[in-house]
Amino acid sequence: MEACGGSHHWGRTIARLGHRVRLIPAQNVKPFVKRSKNDQNDAQAISEAAGRPGMAEVAVKSAETQAAVMLLSVRDLLVRRRTQLANAMRGHAAEFGLVAPLGNKGLDTLRGEIASDEQLPDAAREALQLLGKELDRIGIRLDEIEKKLAIQHKANSQSQQLAHVPGIGMMGALNFAVRIDVSQFKSGRHFAAWLGLVPRQNSTGGKQRLGGISRAGDERLRQQLVLGATAVIRHCKPGKKNASPWLLKLLERKPRKLAAVALANKMARIIWAMLTSGEDYRQTKPVTA
Repeated sequence: MEACGGSHHWGRTIARLGHRVRLIPAQNVKPFVKRSKNDQNDAQAISEAAGRPGMAEVAVKSAETQAAVMLLSVRDLLVRRRTQLANAMRGHAAEFGLVAPLGNKGLDTLRGEIASDEQLPDAAREALQLLGKELDRIGIRLDEIEKKLAIQHKANSQSQQLAHVPGIGMMGALNFAVRIDVSQFKSGRHFAAWLGLVPRQNSTGGKQRLGGISRAGDERLRQQLVLGATAVIRHCKPGKKNASPWLLKLLERKPRKLAAVALANKMARIIWAMLTSGEDYRQTKPVTA
């Protein structure tokens, strides 16, 4: 079957009947669809793709794994919604000359000004306070979800193991622990390529042409690695504890954003190695000034 919505449920159901289930990524099936898209052509394309040697497959997730991933996805959705509401409040308030610094502290200051500004029309105050109530409601839900995720993190040995890698916090570690099946990847480079952290190739005739990163795979996991790498670079200085010699040399030659992607690539390989071998993270020795 194609790996699409509901495919994991049907994969589990069919597997219980004694069949071997193979889920093929939809983008790998599409090239085999002939002309018009219909059920017959789709089935023929899936059959042809499945017969190709080396065709990539998606492992069927258990119901428990899907439930854990779903809670993480719901948290991401609520975080995006909270950001949208905060930006909407700032934008609408600025139309009436009410501006506050960035961050949660600035937003609290803005809400106070909205409540006390006598020149603000009542209709505008009511609308802005409605946004504030939605922000509070989402904040309560996020606190509840994060408490449940913290319990999951403590109960997951792989997640606790990954949390020791610099740049990977509790949420990042839990995401990689529950979303990734490392048995699908032959090497750390294969895993980094799946995440889209390797250069896109346009090579031909023996000439190698490399472009920017491919940005394939799971966007959320790639984003967490790049953001974590950016945080590591911010605190990376010669002579400082936990400073990586490799990263310090890279920062001398390359821009910080490019170095962040390179570090994210290295972090992905470290994650694959740890999940594959079960070993703990080994910190590199700092460089003395």
